Amino acid sequence: MTHKDPNLILASASPRRLELLKQVGILPDQIIPSKIDETPLKSEPPQEVAKRLCRLKAEKVASTNNCSYVLASDTIVACGNRMLGKAKNANEAEIFLKLLSGRRHTVYTGICLITPSGDKSIKCVKTIVKFKSLELSDIEFYLSHDEWQGKAGGYAIQGLAARFIRAINGSYSNVVGLPLFETVNMLKGRGYPL
Repeated sequence: MTHKDPNLILASASPRRLELLKQVGILPDQIIPSKIDETPLKSEPPQEVAKRLCRLKAEKVASTNNCSYVLASDTIVACGNRMLGKAKNANEAEIFLKLLSGRRHTVYTGICLITPSGDKSIKCVKTIVKFKSLELSDIEFYLSHDEWQGKAGGYAIQGLAARFIRAINGSYSNVVGLPLFETVNMLKGRGYPL
C-alpha cells in the first residue's frame, strides 16, 4: 500500500499567491477560490479584518473539503486609518496612489491554515512600505498599464510600482500577497509534508 501525502487546497484565485508558493517548492493539489463578503465590520482594525477574512475563506472551503489542508489569506493595505481595498476602477486607483504618495503605509496579510483534523492556525503579518512622492506623470504612467486591477491598495510591488518604493520594512512576499516564511513554517508546524 502506498502512502499519499494529504491534499493542499489554496483557497484563493490569486495567481500571485500560487506563484509565491511555487517559488518555495509548494504546489497546491487544488485551487478553490472562496467567495465571501469582504466588507470590514464597523471600527474593525485592518489586521483584524485580514485575520477574519482569511479565516472565513478557509472555513468555507474546508466545510466541503475535509481530509485536506486548506490555506487561505487576505491582504489589506492601510494608510493612516484608511483601509484601501482593491480599486474598483482607474479613478479609485488614482485616489489610492495620490494618498500613498510620499507616505508610509502598512500591508497586513492574514493567513489561515485548517488541517485535515480541523485544527486551525491564524497569523497576521505586517509590513511597512514607503512610497516616494509621486508626480502626476508617475500616476498616469502606472494607470495606463492597468496593473492596478485586482490589487489591494491599487498597486503591485512586484511589477511597475517597484519604481515607487523607497523602503520596505518587513516581508516583501507579504506585500505581494502571501508571507512565505510564515506560511512555510505554519504548514511545517501543522504536519504538512514539505
